[in-house]
Amino acid sequence: MTQFNDPPLRQTRRSLPIALLRAREVVMGPVREMLASSGVNEQKWRVLRVLQENGPMELTQLAAEACLLLPSLTRMVRPMEQEGLVTRSVPPEDRRKVVLAIAPGGEALVRTHSAQSRAIFAEIERKFGHDRLEELLDLLEALRQLEIGPRK
Repeated sequence: MTQFNDPPLRQTRRSLPIALLRAREVVMGPVREMLASSGVNEQKWRVLRVLQENGPMELTQLAAEACLLLPSLTRMVRPMEQEGLVTRSVPPEDRRKVVLAIAPGGEALVRTHSAQSRAIFAEIERKFGHDRLEELLDLLEALRQLEIGPRK
């Protein structure tokens, strides 16, 4: 129950969660348009980009790097494998693990969109400014590292 002396909530135009969502839409809108022709959504794109950058990865690590919940990634694996985007293997030393790698079809898809992706982010950098973008990325990383919320 709200007390009369509680400070008011921030206005939504200055709310951090809403500001992050609005900024995300500015960035992701052109990316979604780019991917629309390929039938690949932004989650699959993130998986492919992380695998391309880092090589084969175990699912738990891949989920963290691609900002996906593990159950969501697990549901995506079979369709991505059937589409020829990724390959799945089980290491003989630990049969409980699943390792994904980017497949030739995934590599081709990333190459197909790489010039357009670079152009999208070059435009953001040009309009926002290189130094401001680097500062924003540093600030977002610092924010990500905060430990907030209920302590257990």
